[in-house]
Amino acid sequence: MPMVRLTVPTGALTDQGRATIQQDLAAALLRWEGAPDTAFFRAQAWSYLTELTEGAQKAAEDDAPRFLVEVTVPQGTLSERRKAGLVQEATAAVLSAAGLPADQAMRVWVLIHEQPEGTWGAGGSVVRFADLVALAKGQRVDA
Repeated sequence: MPMVRLTVPTGALTDQGRATIQQDLAAALLRWEGAPDTAFFRAQAWSYLTELTEGAQKAAEDDAPRFLVEVTVPQGTLSERRKAGLVQEATAAVLSAAGLPADQAMRVWVLIHEQPEGTWGAGGSVVRFADLVALAKGQRVDA
């Protein structure tokens, strides 16, 4: 199931942005994966917010905040078109959560990690891509 981790310097998000960014990123990920909008799939889309302590992030040029979005999905889940859409939507969501304009998009980097088949486990079992497809189609999958 998909996971997203946002790493930000402490204080870089607005109060409203901090309250909503995790759900916004998880929803975007599910949308671009093409997963059904059901309680089951929403419960499987985990989102982490990692806030760095002051001074823990630096760029060679300046101290303006930078944002790292790391997405982990099963290999084959996202086509090139879906990856591009996810990167664009995640970038816009982070900029909005930080109260930054679109021209600051280079401050947001999105890394998509595709987990190879057979290396994703949940519930004590290996979860295969075919299992996820079957779940998405509403079929029963035996673990």
